[in-house]
Amino acid sequence: MSQDHIASVACHPVAPRWLFIRVETSQGLVGWGEAIVPKRANAVVGAVSDLAHNIVGADPDRIEDLVLRMGHGGFFRGTSAVASAAAGIEQALWDIKGRRHGLPVHEFLGGAVRDRTRLYAWIGGDRPDDVAEHTKQRMKQGFSLVKMNATEESDYIDTRERVAQVINRVGSIREAVGDRVEIALDFHGRVHRAMVKVLMRELEPFRLAWIEEPLGPGFESELVHLISPDRSIPIATGERLVHRTQFREIFRHGVADIVQPDVSLTGIFELAKIAHMAEAYDVAVAPHCPNGPISLAASLQVGFATANVVVQEQSVGLHYNQGYEGLPAAEMFDYLLDGTPLEPVDGHLALNAGPGLGIEINEEAVLGSRPWELRDPQWRHQDGRIAEW
Repeated sequence: MSQDHIASVACHPVAPRWLFIRVETSQGLVGWGEAIVPKRANAVVGAVSDLAHNIVGADPDRIEDLVLRMGHGGFFRGTSAVASAAAGIEQALWDIKGRRHGLPVHEFLGGAVRDRTRLYAWIGGDRPDDVAEHTKQRMKQGFSLVKMNATEESDYIDTRERVAQVINRVGSIREAVGDRVEIALDFHGRVHRAMVKVLMRELEPFRLAWIEEPLGPGFESELVHLISPDRSIPIATGERLVHRTQFREIFRHGVADIVQPDVSLTGIFELAKIAHMAEAYDVAVAPHCPNGPISLAASLQVGFATANVVVQEQSVGLHYNQGYEGLPAAEMFDYLLDGTPLEPVDGHLALNAGPGLGIEINEEAVLGSRPWELRDPQWRHQDGRIAEW
């Protein structure tokens, strides 16, 4: 048992929409984690404060015990804000453990299974536009897989025009670059079951890498209706789930080919557990991470030690980082003393042997970041009903 103990836990919102968590021990070791749920940022900040009251004074090396306390001690479970607060604290604890022993976190997870991790890049934004040109730019940056949102608002039964817009966007990429890039299409939980069937049939000739979140969270059991002998597009889902118990039914019923847990909802060790659980069902993992540098660094540690992680999401150049909805613009390198560990080379990131999460946070930049507030989008159908974002 360590003689050290947790001395302080604090959450720092930073531009453009990230939530950094700093944990310091009585021996002066500092670790960093990252929470998400930016549209409920005050709830996350409050959850970090609530959890801190329960773990300050505890041994920082007993990470699993602390995770169980944060997850089970409050009786009510499952909210994304609390789960993300706990996940960010857990990441910081792993960062501290790695720095204490001079080892990267992946060494505690079984050691490296790869020399580099493949990345993919976003194109198009929330309302996809000019995707062919954006794809060419991403290819010049070295990426061989791009992802875009499939559609804007989508109704339970939508128009042929809306379907054609989706098909034409994907077709414009294939026409511009042929098969030199893989395309993933994020349905974002916006598309309802009947229209997913229509779109999957129409998209079949484009040989997509996957369709993502074809149905929203809570509808995992309904994914079985999308499985058909004449549909070969892989289905990916799981970015809003927080624990392996929520992935259990997905694996049991074989309704997803790729799962996408987010380390800033699950934490590092839980992400590794989900990935190994997926491996038992021959399911691939593509961790969700349109987030900041700490979240990416934490997710990579699992990917470095896990064979069925096939590609890693990352946010360099993402529209959210560029003044989206009036937010202050910032890129992930703005908060690092050295951006090299997270700078893509030929669409990949090299194995990182640095201690802990393998990055060094610029605390001065964190403390000097501009404030922000992210409100709910107002997406509506033509008749005034709220539309899924």
